[in-house]
Amino acid sequence: MSADTMSQVFAALADPTRLDMVTRLSGGDATVNQLAEPYRMSLQAIYKHLRVLESAGLVTRPPGPQPRAVHLETEVFDQMQTWIERYRRRAEERYARLDALLKSDALRKSDTLQKNDTLQKSRKTAAQWEEEP
Repeated sequence: MSADTMSQVFAALADPTRLDMVTRLSGGDATVNQLAEPYRMSLQAIYKHLRVLESAGLVTRPPGPQPRAVHLETEVFDQMQTWIERYRRRAEERYARLDALLKSDALRKSDTLQKNDTLQKSRKTAAQWEEEP
């Protein structure tokens, strides 16, 4: 799925009404009138939302004058999951590299602190030698 298509899908789902429509369609197909029932908006506004969902490839409506069921296209969600998984893996790899770098840096700092502590003890011992008669 191209970046433009993915952007279109996420933009379509960013609207609460369209997201709710998709959620309701996940339970099964519905007519436009059934989809419109819970919303306080005109059928024209409902059709506008459906056109956005259609252009993103999230739903389909068979052409024709008779009331037809709106169908949720699940393939888009499979493609979204693949896209998200790819970026999740990349992020995990980056975090693993960062974690390894931080651990190696912490070990170096620990090593440096131990050397500094040993050096401080040596200096105290040298100072004590100078005080001896």
